[in-house]
Amino acid sequence: MKRTESAEDQLRGFLAKFTPEIAGLAAAVLVKMRKRLPGAVELVYDNYNALVIGFGPTERPSEAPFSIAVYPRWINLFFLRGKGLRDPEKLLKGSGNFVRSIMLENAGTLDDPAVVDLMEQALERAAVPLDVTQKRKLIIRAIAVKQRARRPAK
Repeated sequence: MKRTESAEDQLRGFLAKFTPEIAGLAAAVLVKMRKRLPGAVELVYDNYNALVIGFGPTERPSEAPFSIAVYPRWINLFFLRGKGLRDPEKLLKGSGNFVRSIMLENAGTLDDPAVVDLMEQALERAAVPLDVTQKRKLIIRAIAVKQRARRPAK
């Protein structure tokens, strides 16, 4: 990787490691998340298990109410403080003390009224509100040297 490569170029390179289907889904999800969360700071972690992009008001990961995790076969939307959100449709998965997630079968899942409601609740609960007037910022925070395969085994 060249040091002169922009964060956007690096992110495109990370996505290119996945199958065209998953990379395309991730790109579509990013478009929708960016539209829904103008002014968000995007924190990118190309981790061992997944490519993770957090969306928050600042560069502090603990203040990011959402993240998406791109895996070889699917993409999840994570809610950092998802425990306790009203979820009458029982969409949220997970049993930890804080985090809950939803598998995104397609980018349109983000437009489902129940998902929109969960995201609005999460934004209302956020310790630091998003400043929709600030310019979106993309920051590559970590690139793991060792990573699981980004494409499923055949």
